[in-house]
Amino acid sequence: MAKAFKKSLTIDAVSLLSHFTGIARYTYEISKYIKKTERYDLYFNYTYPSRELKNNRTTKNLTGFKYFLKSNRYIRRYGKKTISLINTLFPKRYDLYWQPNIIPNPYIKAAKIVATVHDFSFLVYPESHPKERICFFEKNFFKEVVKSSHIITGSNFTKQEIINYLDFDPNNITVIYHGVDHNLYKIYPKVKLEKTKVKFSLPDKFFLFVGSIEPRKNLISLLKAYNLLDSLIQDSYPLILVGAKGWKNDDIMQEIDKSKQIRYLGYVEDKELPHLYNLATIFIYPSLYEGFGLPPLEAFACGTPSIVSNTTSMPEVCKDAALYLDPNNIYDIKDKIQILINDINLQKKLIDKALLRAKEFTWENSAKQHIKLFDRL
Repeated sequence: MAKAFKKSLTIDAVSLLSHFTGIARYTYEISKYIKKTERYDLYFNYTYPSRELKNNRTTKNLTGFKYFLKSNRYIRRYGKKTISLINTLFPKRYDLYWQPNIIPNPYIKAAKIVATVHDFSFLVYPESHPKERICFFEKNFFKEVVKSSHIITGSNFTKQEIINYLDFDPNNITVIYHGVDHNLYKIYPKVKLEKTKVKFSLPDKFFLFVGSIEPRKNLISLLKAYNLLDSLIQDSYPLILVGAKGWKNDDIMQEIDKSKQIRYLGYVEDKELPHLYNLATIFIYPSLYEGFGLPPLEAFACGTPSIVSNTTSMPEVCKDAALYLDPNNIYDIKDKIQILINDINLQKKLIDKALLRAKEFTWENSAKQHIKLFDRL
């Protein structure tokens, strides 16, 4: 019996060549499930074409020409032109092209195009991005994204922004929430956490922030609010910052250097990050703007009481499982920290609600909704 014909699907996977921040995590988790189903004739576009789904661990072992493509920052910067050249040399037209990283590549040819638009931070907070990124988005975003057959986004908040900013049919916009890897982000026995605690020389109690070190995450306000706390609180609860070193962060790093109680650990691998959430007394996420915001859900799944911003998509995602702060008010940030560390009952209530809320978000469910949409298209 002849095999059933499979529709071809290509996924832009350039984000998987770097540290796994939000978009890379989203791309990898959805792609992993799609690949497992063997539903499509599947391709991944890095700065070279591949059938293999990679992540930042497997790409460390690349050699030869593929390593050159991954490691050369000029080729990475001009990835669209690189893919254009490859597609010119090896032309292929796909049935469907999914761009999980906002702007479809005009050089990838497909009958249908789906783009995931995560947020409009480049438009709402342009000062929080590198100048070259803003120039790239201004030149390409509006021109290319409207060519999509359909747009996916991670929250109703961002769907409304798409409607506001783009001349795009609301019926062709689908909200699909992101997920949490519950095999990784969960409550661990204390004995499992000891190695990570020793490795990073962590105290018994501390506050934790997880996210890129860049202006939109509002770390300056968090650091200033932390420094307003009583010195006894600072001595008892150091502030630990975790995340890839982003951009425009000189003032943030200078502020960190002013305090012995504030530590920046840099980027932490997946296997250790859940341990940090588990070990933290309180997770604090004062971001100014999020299209979804994965770290609060990861903290929820690890049973960490959390304080998050009351803006953009965060109340939609976190519901009543977090204590909310005003990210534009350092005194409110300070007050909310004090309230939560002094109220053990509130911590327990938030933990219970957080664990239940986190269970509602899985990558498998998110991937199934993507596949349902791809099949329909």
